[in-house]
Amino acid sequence: MKLPTFLIIGVQKAGTTSVYGYLKEHPQVYMSPIKETNFFATDWENKTEKAPDTGTRKRINSWERYCELFMNVKDEIAIGEASPNYLVNYETSSEMIQRYVPDVKMIAILRNPVDRAYSDYLMHLRDGINVGKVRSLTEQVKFRADSSSTIKKGLYYSPIKHYFDSFDREQLKIILHDDLTKDSLKVMQEIYGFIGVDDTFNPDTSKRSQSAAVPKNQTLNNLLQTKNPVRTAISSTLRVLMPLEMRQKLRSSIINLNSAGKELKPLSSEERQVLTEFYREDILKLQDLIDRDLSSWLE
Repeated sequence: MKLPTFLIIGVQKAGTTSVYGYLKEHPQVYMSPIKETNFFATDWENKTEKAPDTGTRKRINSWERYCELFMNVKDEIAIGEASPNYLVNYETSSEMIQRYVPDVKMIAILRNPVDRAYSDYLMHLRDGINVGKVRSLTEQVKFRADSSSTIKKGLYYSPIKHYFDSFDREQLKIILHDDLTKDSLKVMQEIYGFIGVDDTFNPDTSKRSQSAAVPKNQTLNNLLQTKNPVRTAISSTLRVLMPLEMRQKLRSSIINLNSAGKELKPLSSEERQVLTEFYREDILKLQDLIDRDLSSWLE
């Protein structure tokens, strides 16, 4: 049975999708065809109720289904998957990883938590997540810091320490998003070396995934991104007139036309200061833990 030899455990909005793509390019690496399987984020054996499959995608909610993801492994040296939620749900995830793949290597990509939160906030606007309920980042810090996933995902110290305490430190490689942005090729070759494949391979790092985008018109974006009566009615009409692929291209084109860069909704200096102060203690503890200078995150 072929099982993962490495996992990308985090963090969301820190380049994990791009790194997943660069890893897939390497001829000695096999990546799960599904990014974000999230299998180890839940103790499925002891979960009494499992959510049903949705659409064409099966939930990876059993060991059998998880193993199926790696059935097409041939002679690849390194086998991996990427699920950023493993860092968020670190207590359950670390226990599950210990149970199923205890010797696996892990990679955690960490981004300045202020920039990560801002990118996460823009994603919520872009994808129509929690329509009408997305508070500003300042409000989330002041009123929902304990419950806002956007804010909590940037608290790295406890999750990283937990993984260090649960596994041999040599199993976990910490990558800073700053380094990935500055020299993607160098970082990827470090990762290749860490997972045991040819570290002279040059991936096409000019390709970047999921660039930040902000809707020009939020109402139109919500109509296009969420299930609603208007979208259902239009879809029903178009279904008669054009095939699925053409409908999907039309929708994507409208979304792109309605999108602008993040400069449309910039992070104010005041809001950046609020977030920096919130994360300050965690950053200071983290830099001692991983022995990296993170002073630039506090500027």
